[in-house]
Amino acid sequence: MTEQYLKYLYDNNNKYVKFDGTNYKLNSRYKIGKIQINKDLTVLEQLNGSVQKIYIQNHDLNGAYNDDIVLVQVMFNPKGKTKGKVAEVLQRGLSEILCVVKDKDLYTVKENILIDCEYVNNKEGDIVIFQNSKIIKKLGTAQDPAVDEIISLYLYNELSRLEPYTTTIGEATSSKERVDLTSLDFCTIDPVGAKDFDDAVYFDQINSRLYVAIADVSAYIKKDSKLDKEAQKRAFSIYLPHKVLPMLPFELSNNLCSLVPNENRLAYVFKMDLDIKNQKVSSSELFEAVINSKRRYSYEEIDTILEQNDKENYFTKLFNITTKFRKSRLKNGYDFRNEELRQNLDENYELTHINKEDSTPSHSLIEECMLLANQEAAKRLKTLGIFRVHDEPTQAKISKLIDDVNMLGLNAKLKSDVHSTIVSIQQKAKNVGLEQEIDELIIQSQQQASYSHLKKEHFGLGFKDYSHFTSPIRRYADLVLHRILKTDQIPKNIEEVCTHISEKEREIAALVWDFEDRKYARWANKHIGITVNAKIVDLQNHLAETIDDIKGARISIKNYGGEKLFTQVRLKITHSDIVSKRISAIII
Repeated sequence: MTEQYLKYLYDNNNKYVKFDGTNYKLNSRYKIGKIQINKDLTVLEQLNGSVQKIYIQNHDLNGAYNDDIVLVQVMFNPKGKTKGKVAEVLQRGLSEILCVVKDKDLYTVKENILIDCEYVNNKEGDIVIFQNSKIIKKLGTAQDPAVDEIISLYLYNELSRLEPYTTTIGEATSSKERVDLTSLDFCTIDPVGAKDFDDAVYFDQINSRLYVAIADVSAYIKKDSKLDKEAQKRAFSIYLPHKVLPMLPFELSNNLCSLVPNENRLAYVFKMDLDIKNQKVSSSELFEAVINSKRRYSYEEIDTILEQNDKENYFTKLFNITTKFRKSRLKNGYDFRNEELRQNLDENYELTHINKEDSTPSHSLIEECMLLANQEAAKRLKTLGIFRVHDEPTQAKISKLIDDVNMLGLNAKLKSDVHSTIVSIQQKAKNVGLEQEIDELIIQSQQQASYSHLKKEHFGLGFKDYSHFTSPIRRYADLVLHRILKTDQIPKNIEEVCTHISEKEREIAALVWDFEDRKYARWANKHIGITVNAKIVDLQNHLAETIDDIKGARISIKNYGGEKLFTQVRLKITHSDIVSKRISAIII
């Protein structure tokens, strides 16, 4: 196969290839292969099967993109990365590329790489699909805020989520052992705008017995059915600011499996007897049941009740118990100040404002109940199953964390173990009023949590046994766990399943960030010239993050002057590119 390209090069430009009458020989400074463009390096898969990692700057790609067969000039650097540049594109790849028309040229949406296209006749800002040297389809225009969703879904291979969910839903499987709990006063506690309700709780005060009821999704979805395969493919529901793209059909997620008030619903229930003195579950039972939630509460409603501090109130009693459990849990786990920002869009899909959602007592109450159920589920598994795992930070990351916080004047030192080190840093941060900023750095130092078929600890929570049991409507991992617990059978492909859903989790998170960042850029594009307050968040890339009403937008500073991390600055927005999501500003 290589010979056809060598002959082509020799016939068209023999400076690359020599021919001795029998064989073609490529100049040793050049390589031929298929390229894959990654974040930091371009990988060249040579046609002889060998793979080489090469650093090629975007302006040296010469119009090439993923899966193209190219001729690369390689410049070896013994002290650093192997560098190179594309000399010629020999054959276009067959994969589709999402592009935008800018200045009568074609650029990739994802990396802003110039693409060599034979003929561009589309309008400025058109979002198009390019394949095999030509534009084959228009998806929209950058001027239309509705295109943001299409762009993000396309980039992360989730565009099919916009198609109707046509899978047929059969009758739920019956269980002779299903327990009737409809007389118990279960309730749900969720955000005001919640559409699906995975979990409900009931607390038997007399016996200190906590019931956590979870929607019994596995009763409706048969293993290996068409619906099950689609749910596994999706792996998670996608939560965008303006809509939910569910893992399951709405008939299940918003109706049959949603624990709405005053409707009998199938549930998978943990009944846990609490040892309040020692802050642990003394015993638990797991069984299939029917429940009838008596009321839906919002977090705000529960917070109002808890603020009254009525010691005889049902929720106050439960909260006081879960607070003790939480305090005990944090002896091995961590408490991070985590501020969650939610974008609000108007009817035209334009960003209007940001809601800041802090963790409140009601969040803590329901979280501790769910953590107990998740732990009890994991304890029922042996060494194999589906676990939520989180590794301890590497020594290199902890050392960098120490350096970073000391630059802020904390004078932190390594302790005997990682937990003691982090707790010590948090205490020093509290003393100087930098709790949230330091927690941001600590979170950045952490490893990424994932799913594993092998039982391992969850470092962040401080648990030896942990899994995801409580959200089968929106997470496939929980559905798999339910099946394992019901049948005591581990799927043969459990390792593959864990790998798949871990990858999907990262991809979906990146999809949501891509969408939200483009909404920030679209807002900034309409507000060129305004001034905003921000704080420095990235020294290497000279980035600041807005702290005003439109909070959380990341902005590149053109005249960065060496300001320290978390320094507050006043910025004037000078430019915003909606497609690349890059917002620029100057310090004033």
